[in-house]
Amino acid sequence: MPRLHRLPRLRSTGVALAVAASVLALAGCAEPAPAPAEPTAEATGEPGATAAPGESEAPAEEPTPFEIDCAVLLSPDDVYAYNPNLGTAPDYEPAAAGVLGVAEEEGTTCGLLNQTSGALIEFGVATPPEGALEARKDDAALGSKPVPTYGTPPEVEGYFTVSGEHGEAQVFSGPYWIVMDSVDLVEPGDAQVLVAAILENLAAA
Repeated sequence: MPRLHRLPRLRSTGVALAVAASVLALAGCAEPAPAPAEPTAEATGEPGATAAPGESEAPAEEPTPFEIDCAVLLSPDDVYAYNPNLGTAPDYEPAAAGVLGVAEEEGTTCGLLNQTSGALIEFGVATPPEGALEARKDDAALGSKPVPTYGTPPEVEGYFTVSGEHGEAQVFSGPYWIVMDSVDLVEPGDAQVLVAAILENLAAA
């Protein structure tokens, strides 16, 4: 008998191809993945960036200039009563750290020269803005000892410290920051008469 030629069994293969085609079709219709977010101005630090939530950018306080004649802060009579050997220091430039701080706050700085020993007494007065004034008070409280004889807190807060051979007095009264520095200031009482005169003269100015 003649042999019958049967067609290959393709049904299973055909079904598999149909399923694969369906999967590819569905994949082609899927939504594309979102593109990476563009960096913001805040992240890049470019001009125009705004502060992140919770951050604030307080403007820096500008110094408040305070100009006054040295002879008004300490009159010739005040100086003579303290020490007759003291006179105005020629070509004076602030050098002590605290008095340089007064200069940074755009205050008035002055110098007295002991005509006998050559020792210099530097002093100055500034009126820093509120934030800077509080910072100066904090620094004085941390680095110096309180001196109640300079005045009654909180109207007057006085401090004294010794660094090396120099003694430094700091006094805060109202808007004023007063600094005095010298090798002649060995203890708080050495500055007391001059501090009292400056406070009195500022009140009268």
